[in-house]
Amino acid sequence: MSLLLERIRKSYRQPGGDLIPVLGIERFAMNRGEQVALIGSSGGGKTTLLNIISGILTPDSGRVVVDGSDIATKHEVVRDRFRAAKIGIVFQTFNLLPAFSALENVLLGMSFSGRGVDKAFAKQLLERVGLGHRLNHSPQQLSVGEQQRVAVARSLANKPVLLLADEPTANVDLANQQLILDLIRDTCRDHNVTLLMVTHSSDVAGAFSRVENLKDFNRPELCFQEQSA
Repeated sequence: MSLLLERIRKSYRQPGGDLIPVLGIERFAMNRGEQVALIGSSGGGKTTLLNIISGILTPDSGRVVVDGSDIATKHEVVRDRFRAAKIGIVFQTFNLLPAFSALENVLLGMSFSGRGVDKAFAKQLLERVGLGHRLNHSPQQLSVGEQQRVAVARSLANKPVLLLADEPTANVDLANQQLILDLIRDTCRDHNVTLLMVTHSSDVAGAFSRVENLKDFNRPELCFQEQSA
């Protein structure tokens, strides 16, 4: 099993002191190599959930088990190292560094894993996403679709066991939407990477055999129940 969430609770405190419950998930699991589309209403907690799975945020309580390790209670530095080595993330806003070329953006992603960089593999990934001829171009010299393809290559640079994709097709046109979707899914399949993709697109979700709606298994009211128990 690549991912297991158990009894996840997450709330945010408003400036006035009131708690706003966001996540109350009893159990969510994904097997190695499985691909799942996660849908849900805007503001429903999908991005918060991805941030908890990746260790960017910690839950108020519960277990976040990725590749056999519970990262929920680990120190921030340990979570950062674990994320760099085991988890790939594709953001809808790309998050490429403008002063670096496409190849350098991928190599920089590799440098955080602690395993060193593999220039040949970085080039192979960029060739896989159709950018072998654009290795030395900066993000400003690339189209929006090409920038997202660099981001996809970077997310797979450290050979993660889990890839989290947060609306990766939201900022590209329809032609690139299908290309990006196919690239992510095919590359994950080729490398046996577990994929959890958040999307608002019914077309994107329809490509997955397993589609989960966050509202079907998220019960934020459980946060309050546990506090009063």
